[in-house]
Amino acid sequence: MRFYRRQIVKGLGMGLGLSAVTCLKTIFAGSQRKIPVGLQLYSVRNEAQKDLPRVLAAIREAGYEGVEFAGYYGHSATTLKKMLDEAGLICCGSHTPWDSLQPNQLAQTIEFNQVLGNKYLICPYLPTSLLVPKERAIATAKIFNELAERVAEAKMSVGYHAHAHDFARVNGETAWEVFFHHTKEEVVMQMDVGNCLAGGGDPYLMLEKFPGRSKTIHLKEHGGPEGAVLGEGTVDWGRIFQLCESIGGTEWYIVEQETHRFPPLETVRRCRENLRKLGR
Repeated sequence: MRFYRRQIVKGLGMGLGLSAVTCLKTIFAGSQRKIPVGLQLYSVRNEAQKDLPRVLAAIREAGYEGVEFAGYYGHSATTLKKMLDEAGLICCGSHTPWDSLQPNQLAQTIEFNQVLGNKYLICPYLPTSLLVPKERAIATAKIFNELAERVAEAKMSVGYHAHAHDFARVNGETAWEVFFHHTKEEVVMQMDVGNCLAGGGDPYLMLEKFPGRSKTIHLKEHGGPEGAVLGEGTVDWGRIFQLCESIGGTEWYIVEQETHRFPPLETVRRCRENLRKLGR
């Protein structure tokens, strides 16, 4: 980098300013890792239930590259894959209920997601009874470690998605930290930025504390006006992006919007536009 800087300065001195500036932009653009952007379909759940092909087409038109499922609207895996292909989208994850990860359903869950082309099986919610007290969180973490080994055979990963109650402190510790301190690195830490902040947690610290664990992350706004879309609230998105792109190991940004002051499809389009304005 020092060599290139010297060459740029030399070029400027020789009247080659335009070339030097172009070179500088190229060098620093290369340092920003491109992470694709997906949408959690829960954001447009009612519309998706009515006409999923139309919704997928609109999502792609808005500039998203993938979708994360939160239910399958009664469709088979084969039908869903055909819809995704026709829309030009990738399945970047599926919120997979706890019951679907149990031994009596796991093989079926894996098979379904193999057809979708999905490798991220993310448990969307765990009751407090599985995370508190500390001993329960450790026992649940052990189950996830075993699940991680089993799904790895199918080249998949299992993970857990953040909710506000995961960040309540019990004897100075949060269930989130206890759980991820006792899970293997292969267990995905799907941070939800808005949920974490809503529960009094610190998403920036969690990304720092568990490097390489955030293979997928939910970009959800917090604060700001009622129904604020991404970029209109209090989240320091620049800091989130810097952490994800340096130490997070992030492979997908996934936008999720649960409140709306515009029609849902318009809301997620605005989220994507604002994300572009933020350089992503």
